[in-house]
Amino acid sequence: MRKTQYTSYDQLPLMLSVPEVAAVLGISRAGAYELVRSDGFPALKIGSRIVIPKEKFLGWIDIQMAKD
Repeated sequence: MRKTQYTSYDQLPLMLSVPEVAAVLGISRAGAYELVRSDGFPALKIGSRIVIPKEKFLGWIDIQMAKD
């Protein structure tokens, strides 16, 4: 699998895969799967694939930051 290093939000694809979410957040792939299955996380299941819309993901990050 190709490992991508993102340096800005603009570089993120419109739909992120679970491994991409893991890379962006700096967490393990298993941790990312646990996260996307949690309540309130903006993940979509399309067939057997889980995708995360970029704008919803960024909004989720903003909400998590506001909780602190």
